[in-house]
Amino acid sequence: MNFDFDLVVRSFPLLLLGAGITLKITALSVGFGLLIGMFVGMARLAKSAVVRIPASIYVHFLRGTPLLVQIFLIYFAIPIVMGTRVDPFVAAVTACSINSGAYVAEIFRAGIQSIDKGQMEAGRSLGMNWVQTMRYIILPQALKRILPPLGNEFIAMLKDSSLVSAIGFEELTRRGQLIIARTYGSFEIWLSVAFIYLIMTFTISRLVDYLERRYKTDDKH
Repeated sequence: MNFDFDLVVRSFPLLLLGAGITLKITALSVGFGLLIGMFVGMARLAKSAVVRIPASIYVHFLRGTPLLVQIFLIYFAIPIVMGTRVDPFVAAVTACSINSGAYVAEIFRAGIQSIDKGQMEAGRSLGMNWVQTMRYIILPQALKRILPPLGNEFIAMLKDSSLVSAIGFEELTRRGQLIIARTYGSFEIWLSVAFIYLIMTFTISRLVDYLERRYKTDDKH
């Protein structure tokens, strides 16, 4: 079998456009997931069962069901219930965000629990309430510790976002499928898609390593 390098060159601009959309979905999903996860993670540590139990149900349900099923629920099931069509981009970002939020919640919970309990007591002794102590003392320390797993979550979501191709949204994987349907160049296109994913994940992992080293350097000063 001859490798059609010319097909790769012709298809690369379209694949790069798909890669841009993949990065957009990932950035939005992890961004919203960070907000969701931070509050849900703290709710998981709440003493009140009214706050803690719903947060636990959210985390266990989202972590215990496939992302693909969650995408289908939002894109196909919600229109049936609500009687309105859901835009594929909105469905993709929503499903990926709530899924990411469940994983980020556990990252935040573990990060907060890793901080010595004396830090909370010290903040309260200074006259801060629980929210102020969490904001100014606990979370800044926890963020430095959870940076590596947050980076891993970003990379995982970057790869998992390929599942939104199942609802016809044209990110990188879907662009590859469409090009293959037209050219029949499965090997060349899937190899190109894999290479682009590899470049993106490698770049993100190096960025996370840099930030981690930067934080460690700042702590020494």
